[in-house]
Amino acid sequence: MAGLDWVTLALAAAITLAAGFVKGAVGFAMPMIMISGLGSILPAELALAALILPTLASNLFQAARDGVREAAASARRFWRYILVVLIFIVLSAQMVRILPQEVMLLILGVIVTVFCVLQLAGWRLYVPQRSRARAEVAIGALAGGMGGVSGVWGPPTVMYLTAIDTPKREHLRVQGVVYALGAVALTLAHLRSGVLDGPGAMLSAAMLVPAALGMAVGVRLQDALDPGRFRRATLIVLIVAGLNLIRRAVM
Repeated sequence: MAGLDWVTLALAAAITLAAGFVKGAVGFAMPMIMISGLGSILPAELALAALILPTLASNLFQAARDGVREAAASARRFWRYILVVLIFIVLSAQMVRILPQEVMLLILGVIVTVFCVLQLAGWRLYVPQRSRARAEVAIGALAGGMGGVSGVWGPPTVMYLTAIDTPKREHLRVQGVVYALGAVALTLAHLRSGVLDGPGAMLSAAMLVPAALGMAVGVRLQDALDPGRFRRATLIVLIVAGLNLIRRAVM
């Protein structure tokens, strides 16, 4: 599959299983874990292809957990942010075939590392009511631009929703809606860019199985886990993975 040996495929499945577990347990971080882990054992473009279908399936599930009506209401409230994210995902996705692999690895490593360090440090963005329209456009463009190139548009979304004091339940639901619609746009964009071609599509489809298994276990164990400690441990692991991607890029 995609010219990979069985050891590499097994490692890819294990990374995806872990990413699915974290997604099920805390509701985010699947693309970051997959791109960081898979980027360490696969070419950057193939690692991006592998995460597309698992990300799409898991985010559609997350968006629909509270029902279609609630998801639609959240989409209407945040329509401007969602629209900007989708536009920039489609535009930036076309750059993947142009960027050298070292540049892609560096971008991915910096995105993951900076976001996780900021989260561990307790840094928080605040957006006042009068500035929300401008912030939605600016942060949505940043998220979409990151998403098309790396498959990761969650960090700016989490920062924005936290910055406007979104209630916890809606916070998770809006994340699901943004991630799900973004994943649809990412899938369509990379069908056009050529990233999700025959080998990439086969690998991505194969990763659906470990992703689903991991997410099922994560959702089942969600209440038994200490979310704060688990999130902190996840961020530390992601920092190590992000630094490894940067190492690969510069060396």
